Amino acid sequence: MTAARSLYDLAPAAELMLLGLVLALGPLAWVWARNRSGPQRLQALTMLTLFLTFDLVLFGAFTRLTDSGLGCPDWPGCYGSASPLGAHAEISAAQQALPTGPVTHAKAWVEMLHRYLATGVGVLITVLTAASWLQQRRAGAAQRLPVSPWWPTATLLWVCLQGAFGALTVALKLFPAIVTLHLFGGLVLLALLCVQVVRHAQRAPLPIAPALRRGLVGTALLLALQVLLGGWVSSNYAVLACTTFPTCQGSWWPAMDFAQGFQIWRKLGLLQDGSHIGFAGLTAIHYAHRLMAYAVLAALGLLAWRLQRGARLTMQARWLAGLALLQLATGLSNVVLDWPLLAAVLHTGGAAALVLVLTWAHAASRAASAHQAFSAPSGAARASGMSA
Repeated sequence: MTAARSLYDLAPAAELMLLGLVLALGPLAWVWARNRSGPQRLQALTMLTLFLTFDLVLFGAFTRLTDSGLGCPDWPGCYGSASPLGAHAEISAAQQALPTGPVTHAKAWVEMLHRYLATGVGVLITVLTAASWLQQRRAGAAQRLPVSPWWPTATLLWVCLQGAFGALTVALKLFPAIVTLHLFGGLVLLALLCVQVVRHAQRAPLPIAPALRRGLVGTALLLALQVLLGGWVSSNYAVLACTTFPTCQGSWWPAMDFAQGFQIWRKLGLLQDGSHIGFAGLTAIHYAHRLMAYAVLAALGLLAWRLQRGARLTMQARWLAGLALLQLATGLSNVVLDWPLLAAVLHTGGAAALVLVLTWAHAASRAASAHQAFSAPSGAARASGMSA
């Protein structure tokens, strides 16, 4: 009972929330000073929150890839303190006992900086939600805002869920399923904010062919599955199960154990019966991600080509093509260059950017009716699509 209680020490919670508020004051003051009207402030605040959330996802990847996820083995603080400074003695003792272990001074700071940034983002989303409802009240029920207040409300609920997954990541000692869902939840948070940014900037979605619209949805679903597989690879440290390309371990179909690799609810490095996961299981995890990558890259290339031909979402088409190439380059670098930190962080960033661009394209468009003409867009329509 004592061990379970020590995982959640809420004593520094008030200090952390205050620190998150202080961190958010700078961006909030900047938004309020540069934008005079309520709608402009909401638009600017949403864009800034999206930008900082993207940074949070990247820093979360850095935290995971530097093995800093347990740099502070309790939550939400560090050994019951709001910063590693107050836990200097405990961290020093843990580092002395195990110099290469999960708890060191550097890893504790990385982990706590991630939590500080997450708290600041949470404060911004809370303010965005409150400001949206206040703007709706001022506008009156008869006036429809570009973004319903329910969008930031849903975003706030989702970021609270993300906080819970962050706590479980620590409590369950980097449980692979929880770590993977925490990563996926961060990308869902980006998508929610992206929809709001697009709706603030572009009131009328551009009509595109229904088949192209279905292609957008299908590609997004493929990407979502690939993100889950990528998170599973990273959380199980299976990147180096294959160190050659295009073959793996000198074979096009190496020895793999999918039953072990995709046994979902288990501890890191172990199976449900307590035995260690075998190398064949790690190989199965890696190779499944690699095989899915071929399908996703092909789908992204086809979608980018079709969007470019449609002449309405050309900016999104170029971003998709460029990001697909980035993912290919960083994915190969992870395999053949022994998982360099920069390439690994960029790989996560590329996946997050792809989620944003696909969400952007989906929110900026709608399926055209059967009787609607598909002529080349006017200059105004083209500008609208590019400004979203």
